[in-house]
Amino acid sequence: MVEMKRLVGLLLVLFAVSGCAVQYDNVTIAPDGSPRLQTLTPKMKQRIDELAQALIALDPAIIDTREAKSVAHDAFVYPMYLANDWGLTWPPVFHNTLRNSKQRKAGLCVDWARAMRARMRTKDLKTFDLYWGVAYKGNPWREHSTLIVTAKGKPFATGILLDPWRNSGDLYWSTIKDDLQYPWKYFEGPG
Repeated sequence: MVEMKRLVGLLLVLFAVSGCAVQYDNVTIAPDGSPRLQTLTPKMKQRIDELAQALIALDPAIIDTREAKSVAHDAFVYPMYLANDWGLTWPPVFHNTLRNSKQRKAGLCVDWARAMRARMRTKDLKTFDLYWGVAYKGNPWREHSTLIVTAKGKPFATGILLDPWRNSGDLYWSTIKDDLQYPWKYFEGPG
């Protein structure tokens, strides 16, 4: 048994040394708690704009454009801050091993979902609902959680998922129906 623990410990050290650290430059949290990226590249601005337009398209009659832009901005920038704060390591599955062995304070998909939901709740959104989505619930190797955003009062299935776990802090987003990797189900929300 002692030999096995030593072997596992050695493997963890080897994985820790061989894993790729994830680091995002110039990301801070402003005194009001909002994430800030000092240099917004044209590509990042385009990605934020694309998400904002997709959020508005959820229901153009009710979505507030400023709210959509704010949600889109924070959906991209806040995960970058969290990745730095959590000492993120790529790939995500390797980081999960570090998190589960108490080598990192956070970074499981549930940590991302919880943090993203908390950040979005500080915005006091009037034209969006927030849901917690889960895929493969109960499967210890595949279960995955993320934040789902819908137009206010609209069903979970119409939402857009905001998944920073999948790409180690680099936001992946999609409509639920277009995400072929995960069969998202309602877990908790709106709120």
